[in-house]
Parts: sequence; structure tokens; C-alpha cells
Amino acid sequence: MKKLLLSTPIGIFAGLMTSCAPSAKQNQPNIIVILADDLGYGDVSAQGATEIQTPNLDRLANGGIRFTNGYATSATSTPSRYALMTGMYPWKNKDAKILPGDAPLIINPGQYTLPKMMQEAGYTTAAIGKWHLGMGAGNVNWNETVRPNANDIGFDYSNLIAATNDRVPTVFVENGNVVGLDPTDPIQVSYESNFEGEPTAITHPERLKMHWAHGHNQSIHNGIPRIGYQKGGKSAMWVDEDMADYFTGLATKFISENKEKPFFMYFGLHQPHVPRTPNARFVGKSGMGPRGDAILEADWCVGELMAHLEKEGLLENTIIIFTSDNGPVLNDGYKDGAAELVGNHKPAGTLRGGKYSLFDAGTRVPFFVYWKGKIKPKVSDALVCQLDIMASVASLVNKPLEGEYDSQDLLPVFMGDSDKGRTELIVEANGKMALRSGDWAFIPPYSGPETNLTGNELGNLVQGGLYNLSTDPGQTGNVMDTFKDQFQKMKSRFLAITKEYYRPNTDEIELK
Repeated sequence: MKKLLLSTPIGIFAGLMTSCAPSAKQNQPNIIVILADDLGYGDVSAQGATEIQTPNLDRLANGGIRFTNGYATSATSTPSRYALMTGMYPWKNKDAKILPGDAPLIINPGQYTLPKMMQEAGYTTAAIGKWHLGMGAGNVNWNETVRPNANDIGFDYSNLIAATNDRVPTVFVENGNVVGLDPTDPIQVSYESNFEGEPTAITHPERLKMHWAHGHNQSIHNGIPRIGYQKGGKSAMWVDEDMADYFTGLATKFISENKEKPFFMYFGLHQPHVPRTPNARFVGKSGMGPRGDAILEADWCVGELMAHLEKEGLLENTIIIFTSDNGPVLNDGYKDGAAELVGNHKPAGTLRGGKYSLFDAGTRVPFFVYWKGKIKPKVSDALVCQLDIMASVASLVNKPLEGEYDSQDLLPVFMGDSDKGRTELIVEANGKMALRSGDWAFIPPYSGPETNLTGNELGNLVQGGLYNLSTDPGQTGNVMDTFKDQFQKMKSRFLAITKEYYRPNTDEIELK
């Protein structure tokens, strides 16, 4: 952890703003963070995918900085988003784990956050799309304004799905209020038990248009079985196939309404997370089934956003950061043919693992920073993390952070002026942690299954593991016995960083 206080000296900041900031006649640059959901390192054609084409993502990747060592903190959704919003490692917060749809907000409203910082810098802020950081304070009543919500941690406007598109409640929540709710048909949500008389995937399989593979067999909405139970709120329920259009429309509307002043927008894409239900105009276009079609839809969302920025004359004054919350997964609970239809496509590229995994593909993700006319196209091998967006943006808008943060000021790296990124990073998957340092990846000894129900390797190595990613990016050879000194060095460093939080349990083997 690093103490950040006036992290960028005034002279350096002035030099950066001279070289990469808008002219004095313009506002400070707008900043948009686009976070895809379960998009793998190899799911983008700019990163080597040949079976699918993502021209709009390629425009960002090839027109800005494309990081080959860009990381999420975590191999699952909620903790990665927590790190993005707070600049803190999620494993320091025991609640930063995959949340049910009725979980309370895990960011304390008194905590300093990325959107609060942007507000203080004079920005109008918005959160649109997938959230999955909790809402309310527990025992949520969805029929009244849910507090605290995203607005209470720094967003002027929010329109979100509470958790994931496979979890109830299947409604949009705008500024804490369920959109389109009929007060005569109140909504009820439970993750404990079903409501009397309500159909589930088990009791009424004939109502399904998409069938579950594992874990998604409770309440049915829009012909799709979900996790959790929901009753009522029929008028407010979303149509999955229209979700991309809905959120992209909100994002472009926010841009238009705030084009005269600087804005910060978090745009959380729901693709290609399950259930994969792209709009009809994308169905069948990828040749890889719903997952591939959903990636094309996500690419379209990005293209619509960029086209709208151009239309409003804002593209040259807007920084776009695109990344994904964690690595890829094929069978994540529905029988949608993702594994059967993937063909020669490799969602993780040359990397090993994926979502839920301590292997590199769990957290190494697409990571692009684009600023038309300001950032020169470049491929960078610098080690960067979504955790660092907060401190780097703080430096850009001259709002240096005070206090203790894990976020590092990498503004020169994000702008392409330096290749000196992080020296080390702790990544985690479902509470188990590993260390990335330089070219080396260290995984402590963990017991447990090799794979989970999705088929992804988890990185549970009984003796631990050491990999040189510069020569072995696919982590095919564990060299801990060959490089014993390096293994011991990284073990010591890992324990030094995580000593207050590393707690071996029955599923883990203690480091000694």
C-alpha cells in the first residue's frame, strides 16, 4: 500500500497537461470508463482473435495505448468493481465478494471514491449499466427509494442493474428507484426461499426458452431461469434482449445533456455475462452462438458511444478507458452452446485459466486507454491495473489523493509517455491470492478442486507455483523447483503484503 499525497509534483503535472490536455478554451477532458463483463484477453480481434471481429474495440486498442499486461484485481466481478471505485485492494474488505442481488452496498458512503473525487474536480458523474456492488443497507424494500445507492458514493445520476443479469431483481434501478414499478404490484425478492405459488425452473420447465446447466434454476423471467426468487413488479421487469439498447441510449443521452461541462461516466456493459441474450439483430452473426453474438453487441455499444461523442464534437476531448472485470468463461450456468460452438476461438488467447482462476487469464484482461489526438497509438508491456485508474485520474484532474491507497499514479504510463508501470500486484480469485512481480507469477499452495462447474482451471496447486510469463505466458511449466531462490523471494514478499489478510483455512495449505 502506498501513501498518496500530492502524488504528482506541480511541474510534472503542468508538463503533462501541456502535452496531453485540451487547450485553455476547452473544459477538462471528459472521462469514460467502460467495463465489460467476462470479456477475455483473447476475445478482441486487436489482441489476436481471428474467429470474431470487434472493429470498435479495435479502434480503441489500435488508436490508443493497448496494454499487454493490464489487470483486474480479481477473477470475479464484485471485487474488481470495488477496486475500481475505491482504489483499494478488495481482499482488504471481507464483503468484497460475489454478491447476491439483495446485498447491501459494500462501499461505505463515507468512503472516498473515484466518483466523489471527480465531483470535487468539477465533473458531473454518472453510473450506467451493471453495478454488482450492493444497494441499500440490508433487507431492501424495492418499492421505495433504496438507500444508500450509487448516488451516495459520488454519482450524480445512476441507472443500474443491482447485481448481474442472471440474478433477481430483474429490474432497472434509477437513482435508487425501480424504473416503471406499479405500486399496486409491489416487488418482493428473496435469496432464502420461494414465494408461494411462484414458478421456478424446477417446477415449470415448460416455461423456459433458455435452459439452465447449473445453479440457475429459481425464478423465471422472460423465459430465463435466474438465481434468487422474485415476485411481483411485472411492469418493471426488463427485457433482456433490449438491455444493450436501453443502457446505450442512457449513456448517449447523458453525454448530450452534459456536453457543455466536464463529465465522468462509468458504463458497465453486461456482455458477455450469462444469460447471453443479444438483440435479434446480432443473433447468429458471430457463428459462435449467443456468447459470440453478445461480444458483437458489446462492440456495437462501444461504437455507438464513440459515434455519439463524434456527433457532439467531444471525441477529441474525451478519454476512454476500456477493460473487463475479469477473464472469460464459457459454460457459466446456462445451456447456450458456448463451449460447443467456440470452435477455434480462444477467449483467453494464449493465457491459462479464466474467470474464477488464479492463473493469469483470470485477471489479465483487455485494457485500452484512448484519447484521440492526444495519446499516440502504442502497445505497452507495462504492468497496470484497474486499481490504478483512481490515482492516475486524480493526477490528471489535479486532485491528488490523500491518505492510504493501493492505487498508484501511473498517468505517464496511461498517456504513453512511460513504460514504467507497477513492480508488483496482488490478484485474487474467490478469496485466494497470488502475486505478480515483474515477469514472474507466484501462486501459493492451495488445496481444492482443479476446476469448477464451468470447467475453468482454478489454480489450486498443492505445492504452489512459479511461472515466468515472459517465456511462458501460457503457464505450462511450473518452475518453482528450478528457481528455488525466486520462489522463496516471492513467497516472502507475498506474505509481507498479505500478512494481515492471508488466512489459511480447510481449503488451503498454510505457507511456512
